[in-house]
Amino acid sequence: MIYSRSLPGIKVTHIGKILVDVMASRYRHLRARLLKAVFKAHAQLYEASDGRIGQWIGPMAPGLPKLLLSVTGRKSGLVRTTPLVYFEDGDSYVVVGSDGAARRDPQWWKNLQEDPRATVRVGRNKFSATARLAEGEERDRLWQIGTGILPAWAEYQTRTERLLPVVVLTPTSDP
Repeated sequence: MIYSRSLPGIKVTHIGKILVDVMASRYRHLRARLLKAVFKAHAQLYEASDGRIGQWIGPMAPGLPKLLLSVTGRKSGLVRTTPLVYFEDGDSYVVVGSDGAARRDPQWWKNLQEDPRATVRVGRNKFSATARLAEGEERDRLWQIGTGILPAWAEYQTRTERLLPVVVLTPTSDP
């Protein structure tokens, strides 16, 4: 016997035994809100300590260095700050828009596509930067370096259909 009925917030489908269906999307939403709050607290601690605390700690990739990337929201016009794992390539800093293998690019990357200007904090050093997408051989080279530093990026790539953006942040002389 096959039949369906809906309960408030839960779709229950009976096919021999009960299968609970919809909770996955609610879990993803709750997880995203929780992570957003944790990342915001990390960024606030990083800033409040003038970069003394926060570069080497945080909820993602403990022990790997993090920078704070501040960009202007393309819709709100407000400055949004995100802690990200990074590695250096010459004078530039490289970050990956993995967003935990989400189906869509992270908001910070969408904002940078609209306006590539950013403010970056690495430890106690704060500077203006311009962002650009690494492509072709450069992307391949940086991807190899990055996945050697944080293998989770390679795993995230297998869990999403989008190509994870490898973003190069180049310091500028602008204040």
